[in-house]
Amino acid sequence: MSENFSVVHRDASCGARLGSLKTTHGSIETPIFMPVGTNATVKAMTPEDLLAVNAQIILANTYHLYLRPGHHLIEKLGGLHRFMNWDRPILTDSGGFQVFSLGELRKISEEGVKFQSHLDGSYHFLTPELATQIQQSLGADIIMCFDECPPATADYDYVRRSLELTTRWAERCKQAHQREGQQLFGIIQGGMHYDLRARSLDEIRAIGFDGYALGGLSVGEEKEQMYGVMEACAPLMPQDAPRYIMGIGAPEDLIEAIWYGYDMFDCVMPTRNARNGMLFTSRGRINIKAKAYEEDDGPLDPECGCYVCKNYSRAYLRHLYRAGEILSSQLNTYHNLYYFLDLMRRAREAIRENRFTEFRKVFIANQSCNKIAKGGLVQC
Repeated sequence: MSENFSVVHRDASCGARLGSLKTTHGSIETPIFMPVGTNATVKAMTPEDLLAVNAQIILANTYHLYLRPGHHLIEKLGGLHRFMNWDRPILTDSGGFQVFSLGELRKISEEGVKFQSHLDGSYHFLTPELATQIQQSLGADIIMCFDECPPATADYDYVRRSLELTTRWAERCKQAHQREGQQLFGIIQGGMHYDLRARSLDEIRAIGFDGYALGGLSVGEEKEQMYGVMEACAPLMPQDAPRYIMGIGAPEDLIEAIWYGYDMFDCVMPTRNARNGMLFTSRGRINIKAKAYEEDDGPLDPECGCYVCKNYSRAYLRHLYRAGEILSSQLNTYHNLYYFLDLMRRAREAIRENRFTEFRKVFIANQSCNKIAKGGLVQC
């Protein structure tokens, strides 16, 4: 049971739920999407921009901040909140996913992981205790256990050994965690194998954490596999603690996860896609680079209430992107994050009114339409 989390309302039509998660830097309404600020900044966004799009909580990356500028420096300068001028909640991941994505640049042992920095090739050894210490020094409101994230292609025996190691590391993380007021979440592994997921859930729940996350998703598996794991794990997840799915970000995936009863999500998709000219709208994704928008003086999404859609045309956004202007990344990112966070707001509203199943149905239909005509929306 989490002392900081409560379920405010459950949708009568499905598993979706409204929650309230208290942290030392304020309360969070769930379901919620967390913008990713890898290097203590959400790319192309100022803290004031993040407030304007109503980001309740952001995520920072332990691996990257450990390598540069270093957790001791950030602690010396007052902690991550002061360092980046952000007074709302912050969640830090443990660095596990980044370390394991290094491939041949890392070596796993019982004690931890030896790896080479992607910055300068220097060698480092990250243990569950050090990952916890780094996150304590950063001063995040919510921190994650150090885990091993197996690739989607791993065989059954590898995934089994991996989850066993993750459990032992989770026990060490909990023993090492000492910072008052800072919440520690456990991570469930098990790949695409339902029996291993159930086993991991039992073991991590037995240790006891403030929240529980599904790791090892959106790592190359098919959507049907990912949705299958979501569905299988949902009834086994604690009812009285926040449920976090790590690393998923496609809007349709978020809506599906909420429908099953998950609360928290993060992904680089809205910010990375923005910098590549891929924008999210009420009628699906559009590629702002397309010539079709060259003379289009309509707003990016007529149904969107964000600053960008109120003030700039698709033609101008296309021009900025093609000209390589910095403002392109700023405006595109602002819009994408507004879209994601407003989608969460509308989802919460639908849950509160017991109509999330219908909300999901309309959302899926509109996304599959994927058409925005010159001067307005196409009705699907």
